[in-house]
Amino acid sequence: MSVLQRLLRSPEGAIGLAILCLLAATAMSAGAFFPRDPLSIVGPALVPPFSDMAFPLGTDRLGRDVLAELVHGSRASLMVGIAAAAVALVVGALVGTLAGFAGGLIDEALMRIVDAFQVVPAFLLALAFVSVAGASLPVVVLAIALGAWTAPARLARAEVLSIREHDYVAAARVIGMRPLEIALREVLPNALAPVLALSSVIVASSVLIEAALSFLGLSDPNIVTWGSMIAEGRNVLRSAPFLSIVPGIALMLTVLGVYLFSEGLGQALAGRKART
Repeated sequence: MSVLQRLLRSPEGAIGLAILCLLAATAMSAGAFFPRDPLSIVGPALVPPFSDMAFPLGTDRLGRDVLAELVHGSRASLMVGIAAAAVALVVGALVGTLAGFAGGLIDEALMRIVDAFQVVPAFLLALAFVSVAGASLPVVVLAIALGAWTAPARLARAEVLSIREHDYVAAARVIGMRPLEIALREVLPNALAPVLALSSVIVASSVLIEAALSFLGLSDPNIVTWGSMIAEGRNVLRSAPFLSIVPGIALMLTVLGVYLFSEGLGQALAGRKART
């Protein structure tokens, strides 16, 4: 049975995958359903949800369509989460593989760098980086990845330490493969499974950190995100709480879907490892 089949047989994995597919489809279809700029004023201010079918989720205090903002915001929030996770995984996997395979002083030096980054909480590190470098989506992605790469690095190192003495690694040395080639071609691919399982957790935390930065105003003001929608809604929280509740529910569903998918993927990978 393949990993995908085991994932779909897991209730957590199936529900998580369904939520993520729905979110991905929503993000990809944003331009088709709402081609207009989501920040453009299209109606009266503070229309309540479901009171006007032209604006199913109402309008904000400037008269912008909340549904259009929510759909377009999903694209920005998910893009930041996935991009930050990808950068963190690539950097972490390479650093962890190099540390675990090389050993000695290289391992010690790289692990001390990892320790230094882990001393500072990821959100505070991202906050400081964005405050200095400026608020834009590429900067936010790098800022989040800066605090997220250490966990994949430690996990990859642990896997590499258990793999590097296997027979196929020794055989690669015997036939004359260079150490870097052995590390990248023989060791790293076999250490990636648990690191990839960690990716969903990084995506979820990245989405939350991006929302927190946007809430504080540290994001591109020309791009709508769920965090910026929540920040906009706090100004009229008593009279129009739906402006913060709607993107808050979207954030909750995203994190729930990611964590359920992560749980199902972990079970599927564990099942494959048990069979092998």
